Amino acid sequence: MTKRIEGRARTVRELLDGARYTIDFYQREYAWQERQVRELIDDLSGKFLDFYQPEHARRAVADYGHYFLGSIVISHKRSKRFIVDGQQRLTTLSLLLIFLNHQQRGIEGAVDVTKLIYSERFGTKDFNLAVPEREGVMQTLLEGGSPNLHDASESVVTIARRYENIGDHFPEEISGEVLPYFVDWLLENVHLVEIEAYKDEDAYTIFETMNDRGLSLSLAEMLKGYVLANITREEDQRAVNTTWKAHMQAFKEFGDDEDIDFFKNWLRARYAETIRPGKKGAENKDYERIGSEFHRWVRDQRERMGLKSSESYVRFVQRDLNFYGKYALAIRRASTQITEGWESIYFNEDRGFTLQHQALLAALHPGDSDQVVRQKVRLVADFLDIWLARRVWNFRTIAYSSVKYTLFMLTRELRHRNVQELSDFLREQLDAQPETFVTQPRLRLHNQNYRQIRHILARLTHWVDAQCGLTSHFEDLVSQGRARPFEIEHIWADDYDRFADDFAHPSEFEVERNRLGGLLLLQRGLNQSLGDATFEVKRDAYVTQGESMLARSLHPAAYAKSPGFRALRERTGLAFKPYESFGPEAQAERQELYIRIAEWVWNPSRLEVDGGGERAPVHGEIVYGESLAAKAVPSERPSDIRRFEARYGFWKVLLAESHARSELHTNISPGRASYVGARRHGQEWNYVVLMEETRVELYINSSNPADNKPLFDALHAEREAIEAAFGDNLDWQRLDDKKVSRISYTVPGGWADEARWGEVAGRAVGAMERLYGVLGERVGVLEGV
Repeated sequence: MTKRIEGRARTVRELLDGARYTIDFYQREYAWQERQVRELIDDLSGKFLDFYQPEHARRAVADYGHYFLGSIVISHKRSKRFIVDGQQRLTTLSLLLIFLNHQQRGIEGAVDVTKLIYSERFGTKDFNLAVPEREGVMQTLLEGGSPNLHDASESVVTIARRYENIGDHFPEEISGEVLPYFVDWLLENVHLVEIEAYKDEDAYTIFETMNDRGLSLSLAEMLKGYVLANITREEDQRAVNTTWKAHMQAFKEFGDDEDIDFFKNWLRARYAETIRPGKKGAENKDYERIGSEFHRWVRDQRERMGLKSSESYVRFVQRDLNFYGKYALAIRRASTQITEGWESIYFNEDRGFTLQHQALLAALHPGDSDQVVRQKVRLVADFLDIWLARRVWNFRTIAYSSVKYTLFMLTRELRHRNVQELSDFLREQLDAQPETFVTQPRLRLHNQNYRQIRHILARLTHWVDAQCGLTSHFEDLVSQGRARPFEIEHIWADDYDRFADDFAHPSEFEVERNRLGGLLLLQRGLNQSLGDATFEVKRDAYVTQGESMLARSLHPAAYAKSPGFRALRERTGLAFKPYESFGPEAQAERQELYIRIAEWVWNPSRLEVDGGGERAPVHGEIVYGESLAAKAVPSERPSDIRRFEARYGFWKVLLAESHARSELHTNISPGRASYVGARRHGQEWNYVVLMEETRVELYINSSNPADNKPLFDALHAEREAIEAAFGDNLDWQRLDDKKVSRISYTVPGGWADEARWGEVAGRAVGAMERLYGVLGERVGVLEGV
């Protein structure tokens, strides 16, 4: 029988379960970058969340929509199946499955994905994507370890980095009991087309045909064509074309798709007014359309953008594109190398935060001078740096899908403000942020936050050394490309027996060993040599061989002849101290020291127009009991855990009801705090649940606190008409002893009675609809938003 070319759609399970693929030696290295991984995670998670609802039974996943992941081309030869096209995608899919395998541990109903990762024959594990060079790093990742990348190939290093990126960008909405639903959907509803050929020449003909772009135009080129078509004078067309080409070429030097990213960031920053609500069947809005078809979006929104004449199209390029292109390029450069005044851009990029570019451009206006631009960019970048640091410190994700809506709302608010207005607004936003460093005093390293903890340690280390007048380079502290990169060092050796008197079980020791206060950054070599040494041995090495004052400060010798270190302690009051031994009490002291250093590093005074100078931060009270951090990580007291889990269950029911009936709280996810809320018309519209009652409220908390009482008073003047329209009496609380005010309505029933959650949620959502219906427009008019 003659072998022929065959193609068929396969689910992920069908493609990988028990299969075995390899690649030829001449295939290019695994080369996906963080961008491609983020886009894949966003596409998959976004599609899944379009259909998932908390009330769904597991079997409902079978009816969720499908997703096409692309095609792969296979060639059969030497009794093996060689991937001719698609190895980048399959490698990333394998890494995602390893990640999901770890994430599902301990979860009821977990889906076994191991057969899609490897096959076991005669006691030996063979990866389904079998590439000998990669087996070591894949095995380490599968076992949950950290790969040793010293002298590793480019492909191996890239695999390790992209696995970290999966953890960085995987959304917090898909966790816990939701994970098996997602895995079911990924395995059964995500499809690829597998094209099989039985001759190499056939396989490569298919590959070339599928990848031959011919004369197809990019989105940027299609937008240029549209713009040029609307310019009447030939000399204007030539000038516009020259300007356009120059900017695109400059972006192309950073990467093939950098020009596309520029247009997405610029148009979202300056023009996007709407974003798609996160519910099934919702229509794409400005934000999504700009992301996928900005050339068509500009055409459809030309009047809103002021594109009404030939001159306006010329201005769109010669003024606007010229201005935003220039500074977008400067921002892009600052994301790749430390730039004086714009250091936070590099810091944010190191965290893997890809949304900063649109926010940075949003604050700019073509009429701004270069000095004003540099002030605005610094303020927004510094705000994001502090905001991100606080979130990460409180175990909150900064993944694209989890903060996209928040950044969209922030981006809209940044437009049309001068430098002082921008400074005031950003400081108010930061002051309103519930997470600070003191709200999570138990920060620790775990499997999914290595990158972020490394960044935190690098920032603390760099700041202390710089303040002491020592040479310090943040880029070196986070660079993994050096021959001897810096690695996270545990002050406690991994030896439970030494601490058996302090901890009842090895698992408790492991948690405490990973607290931030027990960690340092050391260069590889020194770090490896100290592996299981005692503290006394380590401490001596820290002071004689350690490169940072943060490490050396554990030894008394660091305090003898270090005038810069002494000056730092006197100026800041930071409680550095040496230790003869380092047990749980010493580590707790060190943890508090790190919290206080963090308050200096991420000092809100940086958001003042002059940068805050050397102004000391206001140190918050460290809260070890029930705190804001409990929203992310419940305390260990049984009564707290019951309350937090009951709140979480109640919010799942209420938000499901809310999502089905209204767009007001569309992008809000259930948590463990006593409230959830959304900001509209410049104010907060909150649900608050207590043990026996649930409250809906307009929480008047303006960006300018001085506006709160006048707004409350203006609404109160209409009390009779408002309550008549609402259909019941409201609770009006001016709260004269506070900056905020509140107008609320209470529904009987709270988190304590699970049997009534559905009834209470229905009544509360109905009350919120009426409250927003009668107050929303009035607030918008009074606030001018």
